[in-house]
Amino acid sequence: MSSSPDREQIEELQSILVGAENVVEFLTGLAGLAAASVSDVAGDHVECAVTLKLRRKPTTVAGSSQRAVELDQVEQAVGDGPCIKALREMSPVIVDDVATDSRWPELTRQLAEANVRSSLGVPLEISDEASVALNFFASKPGMFTANVYDKALGFAAAAHNTLHLSVRLDTAQSRADNLEAAMQSRTAINLACGVIMAQNRCSQAEAMDILTKVSSNRNRKLRDVAAELIEQLSGDSVQTHFDA
Repeated sequence: MSSSPDREQIEELQSILVGAENVVEFLTGLAGLAAASVSDVAGDHVECAVTLKLRRKPTTVAGSSQRAVELDQVEQAVGDGPCIKALREMSPVIVDDVATDSRWPELTRQLAEANVRSSLGVPLEISDEASVALNFFASKPGMFTANVYDKALGFAAAAHNTLHLSVRLDTAQSRADNLEAAMQSRTAINLACGVIMAQNRCSQAEAMDILTKVSSNRNRKLRDVAAELIEQLSGDSVQTHFDA
C-alpha cells in the first residue's frame, strides 16, 4: 500500500477546513477523520490526537475524542514519547507494545493503565515555526502493521497542504482582528480628544495631554478611558466606520 496522498481524503479535509470557524475546530475534524481512516484499515478502533508544536513547545490541541486528548496529554506531562520524539526528529515513531517497549517506562505504564497497548506518532512540518504530530492510540499490541502504518502516513501526506493553509488563514484572521482592534482603539481616542477639545476649548495636543493624565491617574489604558468617556456621553460603544 502506498503512503501517497489520497484525493478523496484531501477533498474531505478541505471540506472540514471550509466549515471550521478556527484552527482548533479544523484540527478536531482532522483528528476524527484520521482516526476513522486508520481504524478502517486496522479493522479495529484507533483514536487520534493532534499535537501542535510552536516555538519548540508541543501542546495537545485536538483529538478524535476527549479520551484521545487526555491520552496525548499524558505524554506531554511525562515530557517524552513517540509523538514528541516524532516531532523532534521529524520521523514517524511506533510503540508496538507498551508491555515490552523500554524507551519511556513511565509513559508506557500510564498508557497500559488506560488500556492502550500500541501507539504511533506521525510528524508534519507546516512552516519554519510550526509542526504538527498525529498521535494514534490502539487497545491492541502490534496494531500498526505495514498497511496501517502506510495508511497513517498517507493521511498525513493528504493533510499537509490543508494544515498549512489552515495555519495561514488563522494567522491572517489574527492579524485582521488585531488591526480592527487597533483601529477601534484609535477611533475612541480621537473621538475622546474631540470631546475634550470642545469642553475645554483647547488644542488637540492639550486634549491628548489631559486624556493621558487621566489614564495615568486611574492606572487604566488610554483606549479604555477614551471609550468610557464616549459611552458616558452617547450611551453607545465606539464603532469604527469604513467608507466604501
